[in-house]
Amino acid sequence: MQDWNMERRAWLQAGAGLGLAGLASPFAAVSALAQGRDAGTPVRGGTLTVLIDPEPPTLTTIAHSAGASVLISAKTTEGLLSYGFDLSPQPQLATAWSVSADGLQYSFTLRRGVKWHDGRPFTSADVAHSIGLLKQYHPRGRATFSSVSEVRTPDAHTAILVLSKPVPYLITALSAAESPIVPKHLYENGKADANPANNAPVGTGPFVFKEWVRGSHVSYERNPDYWDNPKPYVDRLIVRFIPDAAARAAAIEKGEVHLSPGTPVPLGDVERLRARPNLVFEPNGYQYINNVSRVEFNLENPALQDLRVRQAIAHAINRQVVQKTVWYGQGRLIPGPVHPALAKFYVPDLPVLPHDPKQAEALLDAAGLTRGKAGPNLRLKLALTPIPNEGGQRTAEYLKQSLGRIGIEVTINATDFATYVRRIYADRAFDLHVSVMSNTFDPTVGIQRLYWSKNFKKGLPFSNGSGYNNPEVDRLLEAAAIETDEARRRQAFAEFQRHIVRDLPDITLLALDNYTIADRRVRGHTVSADGIAGNLAGAWIGT
Repeated sequence: MQDWNMERRAWLQAGAGLGLAGLASPFAAVSALAQGRDAGTPVRGGTLTVLIDPEPPTLTTIAHSAGASVLISAKTTEGLLSYGFDLSPQPQLATAWSVSADGLQYSFTLRRGVKWHDGRPFTSADVAHSIGLLKQYHPRGRATFSSVSEVRTPDAHTAILVLSKPVPYLITALSAAESPIVPKHLYENGKADANPANNAPVGTGPFVFKEWVRGSHVSYERNPDYWDNPKPYVDRLIVRFIPDAAARAAAIEKGEVHLSPGTPVPLGDVERLRARPNLVFEPNGYQYINNVSRVEFNLENPALQDLRVRQAIAHAINRQVVQKTVWYGQGRLIPGPVHPALAKFYVPDLPVLPHDPKQAEALLDAAGLTRGKAGPNLRLKLALTPIPNEGGQRTAEYLKQSLGRIGIEVTINATDFATYVRRIYADRAFDLHVSVMSNTFDPTVGIQRLYWSKNFKKGLPFSNGSGYNNPEVDRLLEAAAIETDEARRRQAFAEFQRHIVRDLPDITLLALDNYTIADRRVRGHTVSADGIAGNLAGAWIGT
């Protein structure tokens, strides 16, 4: 077993010699932003290869918010809007939009002449049906569209969302990956989360689905009838899945893949790859994501229902070791559930339980879990989110060692993605959950789902996995979701965060750095707030 305390001492001694100092930055010094954003004069043709890991559970996000699905969905399906790096709305399937003075009607003028990949015309009926599906099935859409009482369709090219209460963030929630518009004629029968079209998508986007070879890749071809002519520029798009982290790094280094989003390599390899002249690191394109690393408790476990036990676990964690050693400096320590990028809502001075193993043992004693000669005082099962680097696994190993020192025996259950989702959200077969969750662009969309008691629904992925239930927290979240006064909304979220750090349904660790490793020849790949999770219509391969 790795000795994290020893590694911490080595880190302190070596300092920058380990090549970690630069990892705390957003890579601005090495990011060839011109390659990512300024396409110059595009060249038509070729095959663009994107690497993602893990393999997605589905190819659309109409009923799913898994990170891998988010990265792939918008290649075929589109949203009403896209967003600039400052989250300003831009046209996509909607060409114009307006919001009524009372905030209760959102009117969209839809793009004319758009066809689904099967040749059917795109109309307002597709928009109305998709909003209904998102409200019913999507882990975040359940909250995002909860106030939408109806979608009026006065004609084929107008959709009007009618709200029962104002939703201050709604205009920012309509991207392709977050709120995809799917064809009504393929989704009007049966359950959206079991629809065959989720795995053989038919959309309006720049790429047409061709095949999904499980365990290998998904292939797409250029949509010759795409409304944004002459895009897309590449003839084919291949999305590859490489489960082995070292093999992913090798594929990137050899130029076998062009775009690799979301820290897809062993953290210890980053410095070496940064030095490669054929690669650039792009920090932009994650303004819509804002990932946070956390440890979630299963509050159905009787031992973990005792706040003192959760506090003991928090005291056993050396957060500086987690940040500087476990994650190689790839992130910023934060005290609560809100990412600093959501600056209006971030509270930097929330109380954090310090690293104090003696206090941890005292709390366990007080909870009746005194360690004896017979063995550990508590045994816990730990599950972790499969992510495309070893940060989650290293966090799990660190927790196993740190909790072992205070008499808690941890068994790590690392599984494939489908088993992971079932274990956490359906079978509830875990005690601790090392996860990476997206704050998205607004706390109501990205954070409410994790703590709102109404989002504790068996089988609903990426929701309230702890089973946390606090009526006052529910009240604050529901009030903030419809509050149009910015000061009052900020106050509601500040109070919410104070409840969370006091109740400890989870322990927030880091706001994670994100970047895309790109082949220097590829241009025009990062042009929006969702980066590689966008449609890649403007990407092209130069020399």
